[in-house]
Amino acid sequence: MSIVILVPGFWLHADSWDDTLPPLLEAGHEVVSLTLPGLESVETDRAGIGLGEHVAAVVAEIDRHDEPVVLVGHSGGGTVIHAAVDQRPDRVARAVYVDSGPLPHGARTNPHLPAEGADLPLPPWDLFRQDGAKDLDGLDDAALHEFRHRAVPHPAAAASDEQLLSDDRRYDVPVTIVSCTFTREEIGEAVAAGVDYFAELPRLRDLTVVELPTGHWPQFSRPDDLGRAIAGAIG
Repeated sequence: MSIVILVPGFWLHADSWDDTLPPLLEAGHEVVSLTLPGLESVETDRAGIGLGEHVAAVVAEIDRHDEPVVLVGHSGGGTVIHAAVDQRPDRVARAVYVDSGPLPHGARTNPHLPAEGADLPLPPWDLFRQDGAKDLDGLDDAALHEFRHRAVPHPAAAASDEQLLSDDRRYDVPVTIVSCTFTREEIGEAVAAGVDYFAELPRLRDLTVVELPTGHWPQFSRPDDLGRAIAGAIG
């Protein structure tokens, strides 16, 4: 049994993981789904909330437990858990990145998304269809409507703040990437090409890539399969 901390990506809160939970609970794991600061509601004041506040919330949850935890981060949540691993490398048994990865020091998660002051609203769907992107694969009109209905503006600073890392022991923490919109081969090609986003991967001492072909939000398009993939990564 492991303690599994689930960290959502942009625009989502803890309940976005609900449909992925059964396989994890059936495997006997204790699961904690987090809502990051600023994502509590549409009305929340997001001024002054950035990546540092999100990382601090995850680190505080790690510190609540006496034993090492498994961190799971979806999309922008991958940036957050990697920074938390950096701050608590001896307290994390495994990090699982869901269609995301360990963002390198100095990089920004997504500074190009259009913000409105301190808020980063969920953009129009066409943004996720550009250049043949697979982000919305597996989501029909009803699912897209439900997604937009539940979406909360993300703190804009969390998307544009630099990732800050300092402890090379983060490379000792086992990593699983559950990749939905990229194949294992495409990730390997990006690493070989020196793509900045993937710069941490060659330094990881224990890396597994699991393919789960679907769109960027598998917790909505293939939730049971995602739950099983996470449970399998924990082992």
